[in-house]
Order: sequence, then C-alpha cells, then structure tokens
Amino acid sequence: MEYDDHEAMKLSNQLCFPLYAAARQVTGLYTPWLKPLGLTYTQYIVLLVLWEKDSVPVSRIGERLMLDNGTLSPLLKKLEQAGYVERRRCRRDDRVVEITLTEAGRALRERAKDIPLKVAGCVNLPPEKAGQLYALLYELLGAGKKTEGTEA
Repeated sequence: MEYDDHEAMKLSNQLCFPLYAAARQVTGLYTPWLKPLGLTYTQYIVLLVLWEKDSVPVSRIGERLMLDNGTLSPLLKKLEQAGYVERRRCRRDDRVVEITLTEAGRALRERAKDIPLKVAGCVNLPPEKAGQLYALLYELLGAGKKTEGTEA
C-alpha cells in the first residue's frame, strides 16, 4: 500500500491528539477537589513530589515532573506565597535551591489525601485496563524506564 500524505494528516490518525485530549480530560477531573484548596493541577503534582520526600532541589522536582525551570519557577513562587513551601539554599552547595514544605504544606496533605481515590472513581476504565494504560504511558515516556517513586 502506498503512503498517503492526506491520510497521514487526518486528525484521527494522530497519536498526539487522543493523548492530549485524554490528558486534559483526566487533569480536569481534579479541578473540583483542588479548587477549594486553592491549587492548580500542576501545583498539586509539585506538592505530591514534596509529600513523598521533603527538601528537594528545584532541579529534581523539574526532572520528576518533566517541567522546565521557566514553568516550575512561577509555580514554586505561588506555592511559597500561599505559605506551603519555602525556598532555601542547600547547606552543602549554595548554588542549589531546595524546596521545603512548611507546616501548612504538610497539613495540606491531610486535606488532599482523598483526591486520588475520588478522581480514580471518575475514570471510566476497569482496573486492569487502567494498569495497562499506566504501563504503556510510562513506556512511551521513558522507553520502559520508571521514574523514582512509581510502582508497576
């Protein structure tokens, strides 16, 4: 079969589109539970990283979330203004800025603890398919590499 430029240019033949649309749909499911906490989805995932391990260098947060400094810096600034995090120079290397949770940031974890289950209840996939999708997405992101803190 001959390659058809016109077929290739159809939206329905683009892998990027269902990934983009699904990502927007799933992240949008968080809004009803994050809004009362005054958080955006991206601020929430920054906090997830910090709730796993406090006092993390900015560069490590960027690596974990696959975000560049231009995106991460304003997020961290807003979280700091909200009183959830503090920026501190690393004692071992003052070129490194670490992000540390405040008491309010640690307390917020308790208020947010039910969000993953609430969102999971809104995703219309059986658990085995959700697991397959999770594995495929991480495979796509890193050629089978897992990021720290993820489970199979």
